[in-house]
Parts: sequence; structure tokens; C-alpha cells
Amino acid sequence: QGCRILGVPALVTEQRPDVLGPTVPELGAQDLPRVPKTAFSMVGAATPLLGDPKIRSVLLCGIEAQACVLQTALDLLERGLDVHVVADAVSSRSQVERALALARMRQAGAHLSTCESLLLLLLRDAAHPKFRQILPLIKEPPPDTGLMLGGPLGVLGGL
Repeated sequence: QGCRILGVPALVTEQRPDVLGPTVPELGAQDLPRVPKTAFSMVGAATPLLGDPKIRSVLLCGIEAQACVLQTALDLLERGLDVHVVADAVSSRSQVERALALARMRQAGAHLSTCESLLLLLLRDAAHPKFRQILPLIKEPPPDTGLMLGGPLGVLGGL
């Protein structure tokens, strides 16, 4: 919703939608371009879309952090793009896999952030003409994502 309001281009890649099914409608992404893929990284499937020289940064979210999200982040970083992983919009069947994948992405140079933080970063100023439209999105309490795990597996552990 925030990207739509701010005019940030977005797309959806779907891992084997013929087998695994399409993106769930609850995400509200029905109007976004969809790119089917078989590789875990979305970079090969979306290469024509990533060829735009104006694209310098990517906001990345998705499921199976240890597979699709991780491999996509590494491929985008290898292409020299600035990767912002929306950590509260990244999931996995296993919280251990999720935590380790997020840690690996951070080690590789990706920026870990939250949806709220990235929306505010895009706005830069409360005087932004779209601020009032974004405000309800950031006021909505986020669900517990399990990111604040204690010990060495916690994404924020050791900081």
C-alpha cells in the first residue's frame, strides 16, 4: 500500500505458481505485474525489469527467507544495487532459517529495516504531500515478527 501511495514501482515474482498456486489476495498485489519463476532468485526472471539504469535501490520482501529472498538479495547486491530487506515482510516456515537468512543478508551488505522505517525514509519529511496518506499505515500496530529473538540467532543479537 505504501509503495502504491508513493508511486514506487513494484512487481511480484511467483515461485512455480502452476504448482504452488498464485500470490494470496490478502497481500493486495492483484494489480502488480507478476513474473513466474522456477529459480529461487528473482533476478533471472526479472532481469528485463532490472535493466532500467534509474533503478539503484530495491526494497525486498517475500517468503522463504532462506531460499528466494536470500538468493535474490545476494544477486541484487552482486549487480551493485542497494538492497533494503523489509524484515517484517520476510517469512519462512522456520524462524531459525529466517533469522540466519536475515543475518546472512546483512553480512553481505543488505540493509535490514522495517516497513515503517522504509516508508519514513522514502517520505523524508512530515511535510511530504503524501505523509497524511501514509500515516494510517505506520500507526497500525505491526504483528510480532519474532525478530527480537535472544541469543546468537537473534537478528539484532550482538549489536
